[in-house]
Amino acid sequence: MEIIGEKINGTRTQVKQAIAERNAEFIQNLARKQVEGGAHWLDINAGTVPEREPDDLVWLVNLVQDVVEVPLCLDSANPNALRVAIKHVRKTPMINSISGETNRLNGILPIVAEFGCEVIVLCMDDKGVPASVDARLDVIHQVFMETRRAGVPDERIYVDPLVLTIATNTEAGRITFDTMRAIRTQFPQAHISCGLSNVSFGLPVRALINRTFLVLALNAGMDTAIIDPNDRELQAAMRAADLLLGRDKHCLNYTRAYRAGLLEKK
Repeated sequence: MEIIGEKINGTRTQVKQAIAERNAEFIQNLARKQVEGGAHWLDINAGTVPEREPDDLVWLVNLVQDVVEVPLCLDSANPNALRVAIKHVRKTPMINSISGETNRLNGILPIVAEFGCEVIVLCMDDKGVPASVDARLDVIHQVFMETRRAGVPDERIYVDPLVLTIATNTEAGRITFDTMRAIRTQFPQAHISCGLSNVSFGLPVRALINRTFLVLALNAGMDTAIIDPNDRELQAAMRAADLLLGRDKHCLNYTRAYRAGLLEKK
C-alpha cells in the first residue's frame, strides 16, 4: 500500500495563508511530518489563480525538496503550471491528474508522456462523474485508449474511481468498490488510487467512516491512497487490513509498526 500525503494543498486555509505569506517553515514542517508518518509521495497543490500558480507551485516544489527526498505528486489542472514546475523536480513526479475531460487530456497527457510520469486518472469526463459502474468504466476505457496511444504504460496509471458523498447517495460506496474490482480485473497492470475524505462529508464521526472505507477499498483492489499519513488510527487500520488480505509478507510491516508504537493511541 502506497501513501500520497495530502496536506500540502492550497485549498486548506492554513496552507493557503502560508503560500500567500511565503511561510517556508510551515510548509517544510508539513512535508517532514508526512514523510515521518510514512508517505511515499507528497501531493503538492498550490491552489492559486492560474496566473500565480506556476510561481507558487515552483516555490512549494523547491521548499519541499530541500527537506525530504520522496518523489512529489504535482497536483494541478493547469498545464502551464505543470510544465514550469516539472523543470524543478529532482525525481520524476506523479501528475495529479488527467481524466476523460477533453481539456485535461489534451493539455496534460502530453506532459505525462514526455517526462515519463506516473499519473492519476480521475473517473470523470466533460459531463461530470458518471452515476453507474458501467458508465465509469466507459470513461476509463476511453482514457486508457489515449494513454496507450501516447505511449504511457498501464503500470504508470493510478485510476481514481472517485467516491461521492455517502450522505447524499447511500450507494456511493458500493459503486466505488464495484468500479475498483472491475478496474483490477480489466486493467491488471494499473494501480487504483482514491482520496477518502469526500465519502464522509456531512456526517458525524467522519474519521470512523473514512477508516472503514479504506479497509473495504483495500479489499476491492485499491493499492494507493491520498490520505493524511499522520492519522494514526487510519494507518493502523490500513496495516491490519494489508495483514489480513495477505499483502504483508511474514507480517513484517505490522510487527514493525507495533514495535514503533504506531498501532495504538498515544
